Amino acid sequence: MSLNSEVLSDLNRSGIKPTPNINVGNIERIASAVAGGGLAIYGLSRRSPLGVLATIAGVAFLHRGVTGYCDAYKRLGINTAEINDAEAEVARDIHVEKSIVIDKSPAELYRFWREFENLPRFMDHLESVLNISATRSHWKVKGPIGSTLEWDAEIYNEKPDELIAWRSLEGEVTNAGSVHFQPADGTTGTLVKVVLNYNAPGGKVSALLAKLFGSEPGQMIEQDLRRLKQVMEAGEIAMVEDQPSARAEDKPAEQAHDQEVYRTAGAR
Repeated sequence: MSLNSEVLSDLNRSGIKPTPNINVGNIERIASAVAGGGLAIYGLSRRSPLGVLATIAGVAFLHRGVTGYCDAYKRLGINTAEINDAEAEVARDIHVEKSIVIDKSPAELYRFWREFENLPRFMDHLESVLNISATRSHWKVKGPIGSTLEWDAEIYNEKPDELIAWRSLEGEVTNAGSVHFQPADGTTGTLVKVVLNYNAPGGKVSALLAKLFGSEPGQMIEQDLRRLKQVMEAGEIAMVEDQPSARAEDKPAEQAHDQEVYRTAGAR
C-alpha cells in the first residue's frame, strides 16, 4: 500500500469531522490522494516539462487529499465535507450557475435573501420556507403533477453581505448550493450569482426530460433571478414576465452576465 493510501485510510477510519479548514468530503479526499500519488510518481519518472507539470499537479492533489482543503471550493462557497460520506447522499445529477446584475447594494440583497421567507416572492416554484432556527429551515416546493416536495436545509457557510451556502438534510430532495453578492464591475449594482447542485426526483432520466420540456433548474433559476431584480428595483413583479413573447424580446441587458453549466450523466 502506498504512503498516501495509508494516510487517507487512517483518516477515513477515524471518521473525519468537518472543521473550518476542511471543505472536501472523505471520498473526494481519498480519490485526490490516490490520483495525486500517481501523478507525482509519473512526473518524477519523466525528465521533461510535462513531467514537471504532472509532479506539480500530483503534489496539489496530494495536498487536497491529506488536508481536506480546496481553495477553489473556498472561493465558491462549496463544502462537500460530511461526517460520514458513506451515509450521506451527495447532490450531483445537475450543476447550474446563473447570475444577474441588480441595482441594489450587496448588503440590501443579502439581507433580503437571508430572510428566507422572502424567497417565495420571486421563486415561482417555491410554496413556502419556514425558519426553524438561525441556520435551519423547512422548504416546500411544487412537485410534478400537482405534488409537493419537502425537505429541511441548513446553512453551513455564511459571510454577511457576501455569501450564503446551504445544503439539504433529511427530506425528499437532495440539493446544495450558494448565492454570492459582489459589487458589479463598472456599475453601482451587485452581481448576484447562484450555484446549485441538485438531484432530480426520479433520477437522471427525469433531469433530462425536464430539460427537454423546458422546466429544468437552469431555466427556473434564470426566471427567479429576473423576478428578484424586478422585486428589488421596482417593488413588484411586472405581469409581462409571464408572457413568452415579452421574455424573448425584452430580456434585460444584464443577461450578458448570465452563465449556466448544466451537467447530467448523459452530458458528462
